[in-house]
Amino acid sequence: MDQTIVFITLVIALFLFAWGKVRHDIVALIALFLLVLAGIVPKDHAFTGFSHPAVVTVAAVLIISRALMNSGLIDVIASWVMKVGKKLIVQIFVLTIVVAVASAFMNNVGALAILMPVALYIARKSGNAPSYILMPIAFGSLLGGMTTLIGTPPNIIIATFRGDELGAPFGMFDFSPVGIGVAIAGIAFISLIGWRLLPKRQGEASPEDLFQINDYITEVRVTKDSKLKGQAVKEIQKLTDADIKILGLIRNKRRIHAPDPEEDLKTNDILILEADSDDLKTFVNNSGVKLVGGKQFRKDAIGSKDIAITEAVVTANSPLIGNTAAGIAMRSRYGLNLLAIARQEKKLRQRIDNIRFKVGDVLLLQGRVNNINDAITSMGSLPLAERGMKIGAPRQIFLALGIFGSAIVSVVVGLLPVNIAFPLAALLLVLASVISVREIYTSVDWPVIILLGAMIPVGEALETTGGAELIAAQIMSIGTDFPPWVILAIVLVVTMFLSDVINNAATVVLMAPIGISIATGLNASIDPFLMAIAVGGSCAFLTPIGHQSNTLVMGPGGYKFSDYWRMGLPLEILIVVTGVPLILYFWPL
Repeated sequence: MDQTIVFITLVIALFLFAWGKVRHDIVALIALFLLVLAGIVPKDHAFTGFSHPAVVTVAAVLIISRALMNSGLIDVIASWVMKVGKKLIVQIFVLTIVVAVASAFMNNVGALAILMPVALYIARKSGNAPSYILMPIAFGSLLGGMTTLIGTPPNIIIATFRGDELGAPFGMFDFSPVGIGVAIAGIAFISLIGWRLLPKRQGEASPEDLFQINDYITEVRVTKDSKLKGQAVKEIQKLTDADIKILGLIRNKRRIHAPDPEEDLKTNDILILEADSDDLKTFVNNSGVKLVGGKQFRKDAIGSKDIAITEAVVTANSPLIGNTAAGIAMRSRYGLNLLAIARQEKKLRQRIDNIRFKVGDVLLLQGRVNNINDAITSMGSLPLAERGMKIGAPRQIFLALGIFGSAIVSVVVGLLPVNIAFPLAALLLVLASVISVREIYTSVDWPVIILLGAMIPVGEALETTGGAELIAAQIMSIGTDFPPWVILAIVLVVTMFLSDVINNAATVVLMAPIGISIATGLNASIDPFLMAIAVGGSCAFLTPIGHQSNTLVMGPGGYKFSDYWRMGLPLEILIVVTGVPLILYFWPL
C-alpha cells in the first residue's frame, strides 16, 4: 500500500513538473506533504532534507559564484572574450569554451548569466542573430557543469548518495575524466555543426531596450594615480579600450568646451564624457579615474562599506521633474550621489548637477545598500535592477580566487568535506568584504533549496518502501537478453529524459536509489550507475523547461519550445555514444 501511494505521489509530481504551471519548489512541497499525511514520511523527519549536506553545499556554491562576480574576475574574462573577432564559428567556440570552464567552478546558471550580455553584445556588433549564439552557450554551461563536483547540484547530490552507500563520497575531480570527455565532444559538435541546425531569429527586447537608453553624460576626475595623468586628450581612448566622447574639460573651476587634443591632463581635472553603460564601465575601471558625483561617503559611517551603484528611471509622478540635482540637494535629501544621466532623443551638454530632470531620464545613482532602493522609491523613480552596474568598484580578484582555491584544495586533499569547506569559504568572502551580508541571501536560489530539501525525503521514501527496487527490477527485466552496459545506457537515457521535463536535482534524487538497486541486482559496482545518472542529470537539452540555463536564453534568443530538440537531440545521442564507453573505462562494472 505504501509503495502504491509513493508511486501515485511521484506521478502527480512528475505531471506537475512537466506541466510547468506550478513552481517546482511548490510541487516538491506538495509531494512531501502528501507522503507526510499518508504516514510514509514520519512527521519528525519531514524537514530533515534541509539539513542534508547537498543542500548546504549548493547554497554555498551560489554564494561563492556571486562573490566571484563581485571580485571583478568576470569583467576581466568578458573583456578578453570581446576581442575574439567577427567570425561566427570562432565566437561560438570561444564563448562556449569560456562558459563551460566557468561552469566547472561556479554555478552554471550564474556563469551563463555573466556571459550572456557579452554574447548579445558580440552578436549585435557582428550583425549575427542572437539565436545562433545563445543556445550554444546555454548548452555549454550544462556541459561544463558536469566536469567537477561543484559544477552542478546533481553532482553534489550524487556524491552524497555514494557517501551514504560506500562511506566515501565522490571527490572534487572524480567527475572530470568522464565529464571532460563528454564536454569536449559536445562543444566540438555545437561549434562545428550544432549551431547550424538552429533557426535565425532575433530575441525579445531586453530591459535596456524598453527604456531606449542613449549614452550617459557623466563627469570623472583625474586622480594622481590615474593612467590619464600627463597624457594628451587624444590618447584617452587608446589607453582604455573604451568608446567615449569628450564633451568638455573643467580645470580650476573653468569650463573648456572643446579641449585641444594635444592638451595634457592634470590631477583634479574633470572630464565631461558621453558613453554608453558598457563603455563607461570599461573606461572608469581601466583608467583609474573617479566618478565625481558629489562628496564621497564617510568611510567611518555605518554601512559605508556596502555602497551600491544602481540605475533608475524617472517616472511621471516624480518630484525630480523640472528640478536639478543641485537645486533639490539630492545628496542631503535622499542620501544619493548622481553619477551620470542618460536621456532619450536629446543630447545633454550641461554639467550633470545643472540638468533639469524629465520623465524617462535614466540616472546612475550611488548610495548605501541598506537604503538605496527606499531612496529611489521616495524620488518617484524605478530601479533597473536587471542592469546593475559595478563601476569603479575595487577589484578583489586575487583575494576571492585565493579563498576559493584554498577551499578546493582542502576538499581535494581530504582536509575538509565539501559541505564544510565551501560554507567556510563563503563566510571568509563575507569577512573579506568581497560579498555583503545582504548579497548572501539574494544570491541563493531559494526555490532550488526548497526543492532539494523537500525532494530528498521523497526520494528516501521511494527507497524505503521498495519502489526503487521494483523499478530497478523492471529495467533489468528489459535488459535480460543484453549485456550490463546496455542497462547502463538505459539508465543514462531514462535520466536524460526525466531531466528534460523536471528539475535536474529532483531527477537525480529519484534516479540515484534506482541506479543503486540495479547495480546491487547485477552484483556490480554502483559507481558507473551513479556516474551515468550524474551525466544524464546534466543533459536537459530537449526543452526550455528542464534547466534554468535553457529558460534564460529563450526570450533573448527568440526561441520556440520546438527549437531546442533541433540541436539537443543529436547532442544527447552523441553524449550517450561517448559517455557510456567513458564511464565503463574509468568506472568499470
